[in-house]
Amino acid sequence: MTKPTDLTDPAALQRSEDPWAGLRRHTSARIALGRTGVSLSTARNLEFQMAHAQARTAVHSPLDLDALEADLGEPLLRVESRAPDRPAYLQRPDWGRRLDASSVARVEAIRPATAPDVALVLADGLSSLATQQSAPGFLKAFRPLLAEAGLSVAPPVVATQGRVAIGDEIAAILGAKLVVMMIGERPGLSAADSLGLYLTWAPKVGRTDADRNCISNVRPGGQSYEDAAYRAAWLTREAFKLQLSGVGLKDRTVTVDASAQVEG
Repeated sequence: MTKPTDLTDPAALQRSEDPWAGLRRHTSARIALGRTGVSLSTARNLEFQMAHAQARTAVHSPLDLDALEADLGEPLLRVESRAPDRPAYLQRPDWGRRLDASSVARVEAIRPATAPDVALVLADGLSSLATQQSAPGFLKAFRPLLAEAGLSVAPPVVATQGRVAIGDEIAAILGAKLVVMMIGERPGLSAADSLGLYLTWAPKVGRTDADRNCISNVRPGGQSYEDAAYRAAWLTREAFKLQLSGVGLKDRTVTVDASAQVEG
């Protein structure tokens, strides 16, 4: 029988810490938190409160469109969803999936004479920090791969108070064959800056998550911009080859590292 830990002996307490503690250096997830007696230590409790505050800030902070354009080095067509403000956006997800009337007109005004292959849409989603921080880096790595594939790209659009499906409506108006949606993901307690990428073939209003391919956790501490761009480009090429996306399109990429990528 294992001898119980003597809670009055500091050395015994040190020895009894979670054996997973060594794994902490490999992940930002909240594992191997240790304990003080039967409770979390003050340091870990404060870390939790900080993570919670960062998540709330990510959800409620607005997207700085001027700074985003400066980082991208090009103008963006700015549109809005039917959610008039952040409280409405959080309470009515359906409003965030559709453009308001004035935005529909603005997108129609930039529709190319020749239907583009790909539409690029950005949105704040549930973490404007993620879009602000990671969309420029991802696009810098991704757009040359689209050019290599010989695919034409519509003028980029950014939607505020937007959900994933708003990209389908935008791309449908532009006449694009495929949309790549870049949006801030719901923040967790270990990452509040995760960018999600959603690829949808033949985008139109009414598409569901089953019709999309998702690449998640694109951020400095997660999947690198180069890896995400490589996967997104592979999925894009396959979508054009098979003329589908979602559950029918399997991601068979294998990323070895940022400089050497192979397909499995």
